[in-house]
Amino acid sequence: MTDSKIATGLIALMILCSLYVRAQPEIETGAPSVAIDLFASSDSNCFRIPALVTAPNGDLLLAVDERQPDCKDLKWSKDINIVMRRSNDGGRSWSAIKTIVDYPYGQSASDPSFIVNEVTGEIFLFYNYMNLSTEQHVYYLHVIKSSDNGRSWSDPQDITPQIALPEWHNDMKFITSGHGIQTQSGKMLHTLVNIERGLFVFGSDDHGSSWQVIDTPIQPADESKIVELSGGHWMVNSRVNKLGMRYSHVSADQGKTWISQAETSLPDPGCNASVIRYKGAQNEKPGSYLIFSNANSPDRRENLSIRLSMDEGKTWSAGKTIYPGSAAYSDLTVLNDGDIGLVYEKDNYGKIAYVRFSLEWILDD
Repeated sequence: MTDSKIATGLIALMILCSLYVRAQPEIETGAPSVAIDLFASSDSNCFRIPALVTAPNGDLLLAVDERQPDCKDLKWSKDINIVMRRSNDGGRSWSAIKTIVDYPYGQSASDPSFIVNEVTGEIFLFYNYMNLSTEQHVYYLHVIKSSDNGRSWSDPQDITPQIALPEWHNDMKFITSGHGIQTQSGKMLHTLVNIERGLFVFGSDDHGSSWQVIDTPIQPADESKIVELSGGHWMVNSRVNKLGMRYSHVSADQGKTWISQAETSLPDPGCNASVIRYKGAQNEKPGSYLIFSNANSPDRRENLSIRLSMDEGKTWSAGKTIYPGSAAYSDLTVLNDGDIGLVYEKDNYGKIAYVRFSLEWILDD
C-alpha cells in the first residue's frame, strides 16, 4: 500500500473516531433522546391526554384520546375513543395505533389513566364516560383490566356507584388522566375531581375487585397526582387554575386529613402534570427521588420541564427544559433499565411526543 493511501486511510479513521467521541457524552450522561412524535392531529381527528405506563413485562403502553373531528372535551364531543401504541424496546420503536375503547356515535370515552398492580401483574385503565345522546352532561367512571400486559382488555366496568356519592350524580366529576399508584402495602390509589366539591382520593384494598372513595375533599385542587412518601404518608400534587403555581397536600392518616400548601417554586399555568417516585432498574439504584414534569410557566402552556426532589417533595431542583415551545399535559414512567420515559402534548395539541433520559441527567442540574 502506498504512503498516500495509508495517509488517506488514517485521516478517514480519525474522522470516524472523532464522530464517535462526540457522540459518546449523550450516551454517558443519559441526555434526552431525540423526541419521537407518536400521534399527530389532523383535520378529521385530534389526539390528546396521554397516559404512559411500564407493563410488568417491560413494554411501554401509551394510551390517548382520539377525538373526532376536533379537540373538544368529553362534555362537548359525541365521538371520542381511547387508542394505544406499544413499545417493547424502551420507546425506540412503536406499534401501530390500536383502538381499545370504542363506543357507538353519541357515546364517548376520555382521559385515560393507568395503575399497574405489581402483586397480580394486572393493568387497570380508567376513563371517563358519557352518553351524550341520552344523558348529556352526566359523567360516569369506568375501568377496564388487562392480564396480558395490555394486549387484550376486559369489558368495561362502571365503578361510578363505588367511588362517587349519590348526590354527585349531576356534578362535573372525572378521574384524573395519566396514572395512579400502588403503595408499599399493596393498596391502589388514584384521584377523582369533583368541580363543585373538591378533589378526592379513591382506591382499592383487594387488587381492584372493589373500589372506595375517601370522602374528604382536598382543596384547592383540580387534576392531581398522588405519590407515597418514604415514611408512608401520601402526597397529592395538584393543578390549581388561575394562581400560577401548583399546590401540594400531605396526609399522615391515610387520607382522613390533609395539610395543604402553595408550591411557589413550581410555576404552573393550570394544567395536568405528572409526578412519580423513581425506582431504578430492578430497584437497584439507591436514593429516594421524586420526579416531576409540567408546563413550567405561570400563565402559558409551554416550556415542558423536568424537576427532581431529593427530600420527599419539600424542595425541587431548578428544572431542565424538555421542550420550550407550546406544551401541555404530560406523563412519566420509569423504564426497566432505569431510564425515565416521558410523553407530552406539544404544538398547540397538534402532536404527542415521547422522549427518554436518565436519572443522572436530571441530577446534573
